[in-house]
Amino acid sequence: MKNYLNFETDIKQLEAELENLKDPYNKEGLSEVDTDKITQLQIELDEKLKDIYSNLNPWQKTQVARHEERPKSKFFIDNLFTDFIPLHGDRFYGEDRSVISGFAKFNTTSVLVIGQEKGDSLETRIDRNFGMMKPEGYRKTNRLMRLADKFNLPIIIFVDTPGAYPGVGAEERGQAEAIAKSIECSMNLRVPTISVIIGEGGSGGAIALASSSKVLMLENAIYSVISPEGCASILWRDPKKTLEAATAMKLSSEDLFNLRIIDEIIKEPIGGAHRGSETVLKNVRHSIERSLNDLSSLSREDIFVERKKKFLSIGRSKGFYSSSRNKDKLISSASFFENMLMKINKKNGYIIFISVAILLFATWFYFK
Repeated sequence: MKNYLNFETDIKQLEAELENLKDPYNKEGLSEVDTDKITQLQIELDEKLKDIYSNLNPWQKTQVARHEERPKSKFFIDNLFTDFIPLHGDRFYGEDRSVISGFAKFNTTSVLVIGQEKGDSLETRIDRNFGMMKPEGYRKTNRLMRLADKFNLPIIIFVDTPGAYPGVGAEERGQAEAIAKSIECSMNLRVPTISVIIGEGGSGGAIALASSSKVLMLENAIYSVISPEGCASILWRDPKKTLEAATAMKLSSEDLFNLRIIDEIIKEPIGGAHRGSETVLKNVRHSIERSLNDLSSLSREDIFVERKKKFLSIGRSKGFYSSSRNKDKLISSASFFENMLMKINKKNGYIIFISVAILLFATWFYFK
């Protein structure tokens, strides 16, 4: 039985009618299939899907990103890679089943694969903790990423989580420290790293594995510092204001691409990834191949420097000096005068600045 979102009422009715027409058996027995009517309905359905999904607001995109039938990490790992060898345990505490990791081959290239897995049924969702990783999960991925770096293997990561697990046990075992160490480890790698946000990219639970050389994102996925419900509860004290929160947070792929937080948007079929998993699989494969080819010509040191520059440039329109002696510093390339203006309080600074300028001019004119 298909699951429909609350804005898909018309689509549900059209698909139900289409299924009835395709079934030659009804209450009256065997009947002829009306192919003309089926063709007409299929065209109408395609147009309706295109109309709805080309005008989704940020909250509707959040719902699509959370759709139960959306392809999960396991689907991509099973179909994009061969000779997959799963590896378990963090060598400190235990195994975290919310993340799948191991070595595999992508085409003919040996790679490390990491995927946050939500599960596709009630039992597997509980077993996978709904994709919410615990400290042992992050420590496991850190161990494997360092191993991949040692053997110079590219790393491909599938991100799909509502966030890191906030339970008492996880906090006792150092959740915040594990996330911070994961970000540090990701930034220090000297091998190509590619993160693909396939569903939800929630909070630190996502950024811990998305600090990569290339960050790709499916068209209807989301990437945010907090869930829209959580943001609405904090800012407006009203969890129902999810649309306002989702819009303000700029969590859609288009917004994030324009802000240069992600590097590429991977197209989905009309109606979302859950309506065409094979098409999505093909698109993801091509995007990963393209990113690996782009990074293959870089040396280990160049990969490290380019990744660092990529993240340092986010949110800074003026950029940074590119010389090697300054690459480890957050030095703005703005002029001295511009830097002085930025340091002055915006509310009163300009008034003070103009007053001082007038005073200096008057003094110069008096003694002239």
